[in-house]
Amino acid sequence: MAITVTEAAARHIEKSLTRRGKGIGIRLGVQTSGCSGMAYKLEFVDAPGEEDQVFECHGVRIVVDGKSLVYLDGTELDFVREGLNEGFKFNNPNAKAQCGCGESFSV
Repeated sequence: MAITVTEAAARHIEKSLTRRGKGIGIRLGVQTSGCSGMAYKLEFVDAPGEEDQVFECHGVRIVVDGKSLVYLDGTELDFVREGLNEGFKFNNPNAKAQCGCGESFSV
């Protein structure tokens, strides 16, 4: 099982952690929400929990809880700029459908 990040996403995460002034990485998870059933959630992590899996890629750590990992295995986290918009993009091979806004997915 693995989660990866692109170099662009790693740079953005590093900048965000530096501005925050603390933290070991980010937590990637899923929650029931959105028009397609599940939504991604990202938050800073100061210390992983006992049940967490920690993945390191391009010098940043991604922390995922066991329940979310089932839906996120193989996901690549990217950071993209399109015109004036920028944000994280989730390349999730488990997602069978995604809502039009890209905020939620179903498996």
